[in-house]
Amino acid sequence: MKNLYFLKPIIIFFCLGILITSLSRFFLFIYFIDRVIETENYWTIFPIGLRFDIILLSYISFLPFVVMTFIPDKFLKYVQKPISFYFLFFLFLILLTEITSANFINQYDTRPNRIYIDYLIYPKEVIGTLVKSYLPSIIITIIILIISVYFGIKKSKQLFTVHSNSLSIRLLLMPIFLFLLIFGARSSLTSKRPINASNAIFSTDQMTNSLGLNSLYTLGYAIYSIKNETDISDLYGKMNIQEANARVKKYMTTKESGFTFESIPFLHKNKSDSISNKKYNVVIILEESLGAEFVGSLGGLPLTPEFDKLTKEGLLFTNLYCTGTRSVRGIEAVISGFLPSSAESVVKLSNSQENFFTIASVYKNEGYDTSFIYGGMANFDNMASFFNGNGFQNIIDETDFDKDNQKYALKGTWGYCDEDLVVKANQYFKSLDGKPFFSLLFSTSNHEPFEYPDGRIKPYEKNKNTVNNAIKYADFSIGKFFELAKNEAYYKNTIFVIIADHNTRTYGKNLVPIKKFRIPALIIGPNVPKGIAFNLQSSQIDIAPTLLSYSGVKVETPMIGRSIFEINSETKGRSIMQFHDNFAFRVEDDIIILQPKSKPLQFKVINDSILKPAKLDIELSKDALAHLIVAENLYKTRTYKIRSIKTAKNN
Repeated sequence: MKNLYFLKPIIIFFCLGILITSLSRFFLFIYFIDRVIETENYWTIFPIGLRFDIILLSYISFLPFVVMTFIPDKFLKYVQKPISFYFLFFLFLILLTEITSANFINQYDTRPNRIYIDYLIYPKEVIGTLVKSYLPSIIITIIILIISVYFGIKKSKQLFTVHSNSLSIRLLLMPIFLFLLIFGARSSLTSKRPINASNAIFSTDQMTNSLGLNSLYTLGYAIYSIKNETDISDLYGKMNIQEANARVKKYMTTKESGFTFESIPFLHKNKSDSISNKKYNVVIILEESLGAEFVGSLGGLPLTPEFDKLTKEGLLFTNLYCTGTRSVRGIEAVISGFLPSSAESVVKLSNSQENFFTIASVYKNEGYDTSFIYGGMANFDNMASFFNGNGFQNIIDETDFDKDNQKYALKGTWGYCDEDLVVKANQYFKSLDGKPFFSLLFSTSNHEPFEYPDGRIKPYEKNKNTVNNAIKYADFSIGKFFELAKNEAYYKNTIFVIIADHNTRTYGKNLVPIKKFRIPALIIGPNVPKGIAFNLQSSQIDIAPTLLSYSGVKVETPMIGRSIFEINSETKGRSIMQFHDNFAFRVEDDIIILQPKSKPLQFKVINDSILKPAKLDIELSKDALAHLIVAENLYKTRTYKIRSIKTAKNN
């Protein structure tokens, strides 16, 4: 045993690491026990967890093992402090990520992932939200970390002292322990590839599966995946692009002869509802986290009386599903009509920062004033860059509100409240003095910590800062906007769209919680039928082509979504949803779910809540994969665009 004494720091690191992750996993199991025990063989999270803990600790231990094996004794004193710091640093990271996991899972229904990383670059908004919504958790976390750091530093010499040993003995033992570390990291002797997060999947409950992992592993895996985030073939399966294009076109309403521009594979004419040459203004009100479950007219809670009243004045989509769970997903779907993909939203990716199709670019080419109006900072989630390069001429955000010589109702953590947003927007539209305009308004009030001014609504709940009260205030602001707009000249010549970016907290025991993807959309304006419900199952990507049709713009677009003016009685409802790394393709009540490095699964959807396993339809699963392949290819080849005005005229 004395010959193994030089490995003491690694052995202690393993023991402490497994202790932290195991205690955390047990706590999370108890915390979410009502949900977890609904899963068959739920106890599997513990052996799976031990396996992934060993994988993580083996990867971390590889570097110090090499150093401690090869360094001559005379240099040992120089690596003592670095190695102690190295182990303490990673133990600190493991502890930090595990402590913060419960709140993250509460919000996102999975362990920390790419979202956790993304938010680190927006400290103002994130810190404000955390302090106002999770102060007790922050205090407890800080206390635990301070105590841990104190004892870690105090005991580091005792715990992680590197003991000398004969170099020859170390080299003799090296193959054995190197094999153990490599085996621990790969966790398999038979597989050609190392074990990865997909091997933790043992149920159809996304959250329960994630408990079998540990949070530093899921964060590390998210960071590693960024460089391969658009490698669809490696993650979900291979398909040549010609077949993928053909499969996606089957679900569009344009005939094959309508795709006439080979270098832009999905370019086609968008059918217009209007024969008028009059240019209608267009205003999209993108509502933060307004799920159908909160909308009275969709069978939800009685929180939206203003929206419900407006449904009598327009066309209500009753069976519409968002494409993702983040605001940038909602933006790319509503503004670009772009398919969700396994990669980050195109709002944040480099190839799409200019000459990427948006309906703003269409309206800009038609001579419209195009604007984005937001009560927060437009650089959040890279929105300003994406909008500026893709058709939005004017970006109005928090800095512009700050400069105004007027008193606004409330400036909160995420910016100015919805009431201030609609007042500002109305003022801007009036200032255009009859020039046609397109504008995207993006709300902020229905976002943690759910801040809104006093005296505007009768609270639905006693505690003020709750999601239900914030939604009721957001609805109040919608009503205020239409009250203001109806008194202005531009109103009668404007098409309005009210739509959610996504639902609030998205969770559920299914691999994709479909019920949480259902959102409202309402179109109001000239030639739009009043008090009509559109009941066909639809996707968020269908709104943009429908909007172009209503506004009377005759144009070619590459949008894959379907305008309601082009569907017929034989058109099957379909929706496309991305939930973390899972991708769902639903046609009527049949749904295919693709997971990274796993075989496709098929279910029968019952009331949006129950997914009943069904025999896999190979063709349908290929259609699902095709939509991912096409999204990746359009982005990579930069062919999600329209022809230049000059080229279009010459053709």
